[in-house]
Formats: sequence, C-alpha cells, structure tokens
Amino acid sequence: MIDAVAERYDRFARDEAPGRSDVYAAWAAGVAGDAAVQALLARLSPQNRQPPLVFAVSRLLGAPVGGYAQWREFVLEHADELVAECGRRGVQINEPLRLAALLPALSMIDGPIALLELGAAAGLCLYPDRFSFRIDGADGVPRERIDPSDGPSPVLLGSVVTGELPPLRVPEVIWRAGVDLDPLDVRSPSDRAWLESLIWPGERERSERIAGAMAIVAADPPVLRAGDAAEQLEAVVACAPAGAKLVITTPGMLVYLPRPRRLELIERIRAVDAHWITIDSPGLHDGWRPAIDPAGFRGFAVALDGRVVADADPLGRWWEWRAGNGEDAA
Repeated sequence: MIDAVAERYDRFARDEAPGRSDVYAAWAAGVAGDAAVQALLARLSPQNRQPPLVFAVSRLLGAPVGGYAQWREFVLEHADELVAECGRRGVQINEPLRLAALLPALSMIDGPIALLELGAAAGLCLYPDRFSFRIDGADGVPRERIDPSDGPSPVLLGSVVTGELPPLRVPEVIWRAGVDLDPLDVRSPSDRAWLESLIWPGERERSERIAGAMAIVAADPPVLRAGDAAEQLEAVVACAPAGAKLVITTPGMLVYLPRPRRLELIERIRAVDAHWITIDSPGLHDGWRPAIDPAGFRGFAVALDGRVVADADPLGRWWEWRAGNGEDAA
C-alpha cells in the first residue's frame, strides 16, 4: 500500500502539477520519497489520499504554503487530524470555467431553462447566464465575446477555440438547483475557506475567477440539496417550474461514481423529461449516442443528450466544435 502511495504522488509530481503549481509539484515529489509520510497517507482509502485532496485539507488545517520540509513537519504533527478530515471530504472542483466548454451545448437549447447540476458543490457552475465568455483563437486573437443580457459580467470566462465556431449565446436560466453529497454554501465562512483551499497555490487567475463567482452566487443562492444524485433526482426534478426546459448537467462528477452507479445515474437521467449535458473522459462510460472512439479526442467529450458536440479541456480552457462530423447533436 505504501508503494501505491509513492507511485501516485510521483505521477502527480511528474505529470499533473507542473505548469499549474510549483508548490504542489515539490510537495508531491517530497511525499514520493518519504516513507514516513507515505505510511501516514496509507491510513486513508485511495480516493481520500489523492494529492489535491490531501494538500487542500492540509492547507485548510493551517499548513504553511512553502517548502516541503515545512509542510512535512506540519503534516506529521497533525497526522490524526489530517486523516480524519481527509476521510470525510472529497475533491470538489467547483470551477466555473467549465461552463466555457458547456456553452456550445447550452447554446443549442431554446430557453427559458431550468438548470439542475448533479455534483454541484457550491453551485458555481449553475450561473452561465451571469458570466461573460471570451473566445480566443489558437493565435491569441479574440474571436468573439458573449455577455449576459444585462451587460458584461465581472467574471469573464476565457477559452481557446480551434476550428469552426458555432452560434453561441448566454442561456436564459429562470431556475437553478443542485445536488451534492456535501453541498457548500458560499455565504458560510468555513465553506468559503474550503473552496479557497481547493485552489492550487500559484493559480492566481483561478482564485480571482472563483472569488468573483462566489460573490455572484452569494447574492442569489441556488437551491442545493444534500444526498446521492440518483436517489434525489426525481424529487428535485419535480421542483422545476412548468414552462421551462429542464437541463441536467453532470460536469466532471460521473468519474467519482463506481461504474454500476454511474450507469444507473445515466439511465435515471434519460428517464426524465430533460436535456442532459455532460463533459467526461470519452472512455468513462458508454452513454454516448452514437458510440465514440476515445482515441479521437485530445481532451474530454462534451455531449448533449449523449451526442458529442465538442472535444474540450476538462476545465474549459479550450474546446473544439465536433457536431457535424458524424456526431451531430440531437
């Protein structure tokens, strides 16, 4: 088990942290060569000892953002507290930039929309109508900007789009709700602190983006229900207003479900009178219609009702329009 910890942190230091956080790269490299810290983390389940979760929890508990030696000292001194806190939490990547990748699918649906997100965390991805979007070309030249109906938003979601640019628009959302095992309230100081801890050191733009999104959400909070997404689905759907098109999103949450539960949730979503938008690793499930070849994607597949409309970075930093290439959206 200790070998598995070392391997996971070595992979994170080598392949995942570089370019995003020098601090996390150094911490992970340190863990990969530190038997004492590996033994500590081996007390956790594989899901609860993922580097981003452990690092975020340690910072929430007060670990200094500095060199590995300082972090190691703090972790070993607070071992039991760290294990307990990691055991009750999960990574909640509430990244509003993901909406940039979902925008082409949302633009294909006539409003008004009742928006329901499964795995919503604090609901920062429930406000596509309150953010501005900037589309840049691969050369950095701006191609298009889309603003809410009442004018530019203080939160600007920028992404690089290659190839054809489909018609894009900010959707009209008249109701928004979310389901999460542990929903977060941005009006709560402790929940805000946790969301801030999940931002990797060095991600300045992301920190500013999430702070701006939290301010928008705090001014008009969504309906958030605690519980299992599959078990809560029908009850929350029943609360959606008549006269609005229900859109259910699962941005990045299906990967956290065991495969049988994942397939069950997809079938439950399809049994509801709603559109379904998701962004997933193309090999994660067989919910694509028609079937797709994962080898044909640089990133994740964005789909509307199972039909792929874009190939995208999982956090929305870039996307490529795919509808019309044999994988037309419904």
